Amino acid sequence: MDTRAVDCLGWAATGVFVASYFCARPALLRAVQMLGAAMWATYGVMIGAWPVIVANVLVFSAAAWTAARNSPDMPPA
Repeated sequence: MDTRAVDCLGWAATGVFVASYFCARPALLRAVQMLGAAMWATYGVMIGAWPVIVANVLVFSAAAWTAARNSPDMPPA
């Protein structure tokens, strides 16, 4: 894979991560967190960095779980 493409993905993931700090609505925040984590995990796969992959799979999972837990369609616990 072209190094520039990998770098572009890393920079784009950084932009999404920074953008998440400007999300006022919790549902939007979770969606942006999930997008950023997916991008970082993909970046980690591309560079072969297991710590980046695992950390971002965990972040994605936590954001998805929180989003599902707070969904109006999910019954209360």
